[in-house]
Amino acid sequence: MTGRLLIVAGIGLVLLGLLFPLLGHLPGDLRFGRGSVRVYLPLGSCILVSVLLSLVLSAVMWFWRR
Repeated sequence: MTGRLLIVAGIGLVLLGLLFPLLGHLPGDLRFGRGSVRVYLPLGSCILVSVLLSLVLSAVMWFWRR
């Protein structure tokens, strides 16, 4: 059972890694810069990823209990 969970988690991380470049410039992502210093805070992307992961994990847990 643990092996299956690790495989599913790994596939999910790979898919998230492939999708992350598409999420790079959402509204709510903050970028600051002065001179050679640049700071990027992906707040909008983090909120979107959090909501999607919550939905996916809720669906997985719902199917697991059935």
